[in-house]
Amino acid sequence: MAVTTQQLLRFKREGRPIVALTAWDYLLAQVLDQAGVDVLIVGDSLAMVALGYSTTLPITLDEMIHHAKAVRRAVQKALIVVDMPFMSYQESPKQALRSAGRIMKTTGAEAVKLEGGYPEMSETVARLVQSGIAVMGHVGLTPQSVHQLGGFRQQGKSPEAGERILAEAIALEQAGAFAVVLEHIPPELALRVTQKLTIPTIGIGAGPHCDGQVLVTADLLGLSTWKPPFAKTYADLRNTIAAAVQTYAQEVREHQFPAK
Repeated sequence: MAVTTQQLLRFKREGRPIVALTAWDYLLAQVLDQAGVDVLIVGDSLAMVALGYSTTLPITLDEMIHHAKAVRRAVQKALIVVDMPFMSYQESPKQALRSAGRIMKTTGAEAVKLEGGYPEMSETVARLVQSGIAVMGHVGLTPQSVHQLGGFRQQGKSPEAGERILAEAIALEQAGAFAVVLEHIPPELALRVTQKLTIPTIGIGAGPHCDGQVLVTADLLGLSTWKPPFAKTYADLRNTIAAAVQTYAQEVREHQFPAK
């Protein structure tokens, strides 16, 4: 049975942790879906892990749609959420509606995700929801604002900053978001937000108290050359792949492959 936004709300009520990961191509998405992941986020992090940029800012809406189509073709069960890239929605709710509409119509994804929770963004979320588009919010460390934030630093450490993040999350829920990502904030703040909201919180670097967790899959698999301090590596595929390729190359050069 395919995962829906309503099921995620039920998971929160039942205390069932939500499992989320990122995906950016057909093969990877197929493996993750078959492994039982609940939510696959076609994150703009693919700008860094798949396209080689130093931040998420350069990726375009067309590029996000291209990758989301590949993920959609692979997935049978997981809920697919597509990130709206930098400057595809910040200008106005009307711009956001056009961008989100393109994503939904051309990719077959179930939802979009956007960053920020200040009043203007709440208005944008409300406009999208009113148009029938499911929206996941994202507060705390918002990578599209990396230069404004001074780097990929933990957010919400002061009482004032914590209150602002809590207020942003509440505003997103009131605007109709079905879930909110909490990125790189103190665990005690994530607990407060999670207890306050009736919609699920998905943590990344936000401690153990969120309703679910997400990681960038390249970090989980050990493919990244750099990963954030809160990420956990469950495999060392970078070295495994390199070793396999080196063995193949050696066999080719020594006329061992293909076998005579």
